[in-house]
Amino acid sequence: MNVNFLLPVRYIRDLATLVVAYGISINLVEVTWKSKIKAQFPNPNDYSAFMGDFSTATGAVTFTMMILSRYIFKYFGWGTAALITPTVLLITGIAFFSLVLFSDAVAPTLKALGLTPLMAAVLVGAAQNVFSKSSKYSLFDPCKEMAYIPLDDEVKTKGKAAIDVICNPLGKSGGALIQQFMIIGFGSLAASTPYLGVILLVIVLMWMNAANSLAGQFAELNVAEASASASTDAGSTQSFKYVLEAGSTKGKWVAVEAGEKPTGQVKVMTQSEADKLNQ
Repeated sequence: MNVNFLLPVRYIRDLATLVVAYGISINLVEVTWKSKIKAQFPNPNDYSAFMGDFSTATGAVTFTMMILSRYIFKYFGWGTAALITPTVLLITGIAFFSLVLFSDAVAPTLKALGLTPLMAAVLVGAAQNVFSKSSKYSLFDPCKEMAYIPLDDEVKTKGKAAIDVICNPLGKSGGALIQQFMIIGFGSLAASTPYLGVILLVIVLMWMNAANSLAGQFAELNVAEASASASTDAGSTQSFKYVLEAGSTKGKWVAVEAGEKPTGQVKVMTQSEADKLNQ
């Protein structure tokens, strides 16, 4: 029943793509990165010390991102927040795999900076994992939960069950399965690294496409819900969107035009209430 529910509903299908893509992407990068850490720090004590610093950095960045996330949602909307995690993975993933695959070409430049290609790959991989994990906890997970809000009760219940039961495990195990097939096919993790990089690129691009699609549907549902709420009110209420003023961090509430699909905050209120908020 869960599988049959995932496929025909575009909204749930896009949401499932986000969850599966995240799980696979993190797994593909993390295993390759940890193999480079072991090569850079063969001594177990050095390895443990580096991973301790990594955990500390992850906690600090996550705490900062949790504070910033409320402003990202408020001023830039759900769509921007949903795209930050895959964008971070895309940029840092390209940098990481480039250092691994083209180490000889970048070695002279890195030497001038006092780094080896291996150490640079370890540091870039660490940055990737720090920012991708922190953005998951502060942006990706809240985006996923917020996406269920405008759905009706049946779709919300069945969709969440399908994603939790099928997509979460599939994302976590999918990356491991891909790597196992690559290692069997090419003989080692190092030999399969170029192909893993290409697979990661394709998955992240699919993730970003699904996020863009879901952002449009999310905005439509929010506007429809706001309009439905407005129609039940006795007063002359309408939907208003929050718009930032040019060159300022402040904004004002502006009425939503017919057919418009705002991506940021939307409220249903009267014109006088909007005027009071804008003072």
